[in-house]
Amino acid sequence: MKHSSKATLLLGVAAAVAIGLTGCTPGGSAAPAASQSLGPVSKDVGSGKTTLTVWDQNTDTGINDAQQELNDEFEKAHPNITIKRVSRSFADLKTTLKLALSGNNPPDVVQANQGYPDMGAFVKAGFLRPVDDYAKLYGWDSYYPSSLLKLNSFSSDGKTWQGDDLYGVSQTGELVGLYYNKAVLRKAGIDSPPKTVAELSEDMQQVKASGTLPLSYGDVEKSPGIHLYGLVLSALAGHDAVNDLVAGKSGSWTGSDEVQAAKTITGWVDKGYVTEGANGVSRDDAVAAFGKGQSAFLITGTWYQATLEAAASAKDIGFTALTPDGASGPVTMGGEGLAWAITSKTGNANAAAAYIDFVTNKDAAKVLVDKGNLPTVVPDGDSPASGTIAGDITSEYESISSSNSITPYLDYATPTFYDTITAAMQDLVAGKATPEQYTKTLQDDYAGFVKQ
Repeated sequence: MKHSSKATLLLGVAAAVAIGLTGCTPGGSAAPAASQSLGPVSKDVGSGKTTLTVWDQNTDTGINDAQQELNDEFEKAHPNITIKRVSRSFADLKTTLKLALSGNNPPDVVQANQGYPDMGAFVKAGFLRPVDDYAKLYGWDSYYPSSLLKLNSFSSDGKTWQGDDLYGVSQTGELVGLYYNKAVLRKAGIDSPPKTVAELSEDMQQVKASGTLPLSYGDVEKSPGIHLYGLVLSALAGHDAVNDLVAGKSGSWTGSDEVQAAKTITGWVDKGYVTEGANGVSRDDAVAAFGKGQSAFLITGTWYQATLEAAASAKDIGFTALTPDGASGPVTMGGEGLAWAITSKTGNANAAAAYIDFVTNKDAAKVLVDKGNLPTVVPDGDSPASGTIAGDITSEYESISSSNSITPYLDYATPTFYDTITAAMQDLVAGKATPEQYTKTLQDDYAGFVKQ
């Protein structure tokens, strides 16, 4: 997910990403072990007419453009193969993919969200094929940092995230961060973006006093709530605490930082710093309002890079992440985009693997960058200009990755946590739940799973 202008890092940053995410992955940096034998695999996709049904969630401007171009190029390279693309928003994909996979004619290739709610459930149900054999065949096991492969891995029974079997590879790198409008901040008398949660709250107060909305936010799709809470929590609690909490190692959702993060958000809402009626506003409308200069801040992911580079106020937009007290640098959520996976019922596994390799390899990375996206492994030679959206994203991605400061998405925590946290966030923002009630709801879900 991302967008135009070149998002760079140098392949050396792939190593940095590996270092940076190892802390997020129980089991260390060892690559996933080979899966059980599934018979011989081959790069030969045959010559007979084949239709590959592919489900993705690449609906945002930059990634959609890149995906369509890659699909067209794949069909040219393999004229006997037709791609039947089904593209749905992330929210729609979550609600429809399981039904599609359980049917008699499931897709051949799908993008599966990591963690217990989706990938874990699909593995447990036997819907996905392990791809360790194709990882060796195509060199995915050496192209991707082992820590990123771990994020796309499970035990064969779906009970252990970051287990020994690999179930997909990802196309994009991601960070959730703070977009800001320099012109709006200058109007409010602010010369530089905030570096901490406390500074962000102070800047919001100043922006509000200047007559402009501080934060554009829309959560009708529910998933943006994870990004809002996750950014604040990461910047208050720090990497280790958030990682260990999501991974089930230690901590509690009713801890002091967790409650303070919720209180921070309710404080913003109560003071009128956030889009009114946000639960009824779409994320795209919130992004569009920010892009028009109607607010100072936007909390979302790097997958909106392309959209914002095309916005009316693009020249004034910057991107940053926040730093916890006492930390040496920013900490925020991120890692990689949804995993491209092969379904267990496909009769075209070799063609499916060839397709996945085609849309994720180093040649695909160049297409992604040209369309304004951040590839999982960024190609050499891309150096976006300093002070641009792409330049800021690249710089932050490199810094946060290399300093081991990327926290995992919060919904990875339990099989039901996505539904729990998204609904609870809507209640929190709407004033239907106090911060204490909100965090207790999360802890109740979490405690039941961690005890198993």
